[in-house]
Amino acid sequence: MSKNHEKQADKKQAEKEDLEKDLQPKDESAVKDEQGAGCGCEAPKETPQEDKAEHNNSTDNKNKEKDDAALECTKKIEELEAKCRDWQDQYLRKAADFENYRKRMIREKQEAIDYANSNLLLDLVQVLDDFDRAIDAGNNAGKNQGGEAANNAFVEGVVMIKNQMVSMLSSKYGLSYYPAKGEAFDPNLHEAVSMIQSPDVKEAVVGEELQKGYKLKERVIRHSKVMVLMPAENQDEKKAEESEAADKKNEN
Repeated sequence: MSKNHEKQADKKQAEKEDLEKDLQPKDESAVKDEQGAGCGCEAPKETPQEDKAEHNNSTDNKNKEKDDAALECTKKIEELEAKCRDWQDQYLRKAADFENYRKRMIREKQEAIDYANSNLLLDLVQVLDDFDRAIDAGNNAGKNQGGEAANNAFVEGVVMIKNQMVSMLSSKYGLSYYPAKGEAFDPNLHEAVSMIQSPDVKEAVVGEELQKGYKLKERVIRHSKVMVLMPAENQDEKKAEESEAADKKNEN
């Protein structure tokens, strides 16, 4: 009896172990193998079309990455080119400004050299005025006293000294006298001391030069003082205007 009980116990133990093995989880590959073995068929394999589609997807992704990289490089190049153009434009502007500044400095320096003696020459112009007065006085004295020969020699000496001085100032410093009498009145050259109406002129004209004007190179250092002849007003038009005004007054 004891042996029978032992056999039955061993049999129950074996059945219990087999049941526990059946209840344990199996991995996916083992399950697929058992299912394939149970149904008598093999596990499905990937087809060539699926392999080609996967390859195409991979190629498309790589091409897209390349396109994105090329687009980024193109954008970066355009930005750098724009900066380069901007810097070039700034450089050209600065170069032009510097060239204008350099020319202006040269011109101002030359003007400072040319007109450095303007005050001194303006004082010497007054000496030339004195020479003119002395010559006029000598001529008038000779006529009044009758000593024409001796007086002429004196006047000629003064004229010679004056001419030498004028020639030196003109050649060495660029001082020059500009005539005014008979010229059209120009406020840039002439200083009007008096004005007289004249029927002989149609525009403002210098009738008399009261003091000579001088230029230092192209700049006026002393304006000539002049008497200006102004065109006379049309008397007929003036009378007509006065008559018309009187008629309107009478009507009122």
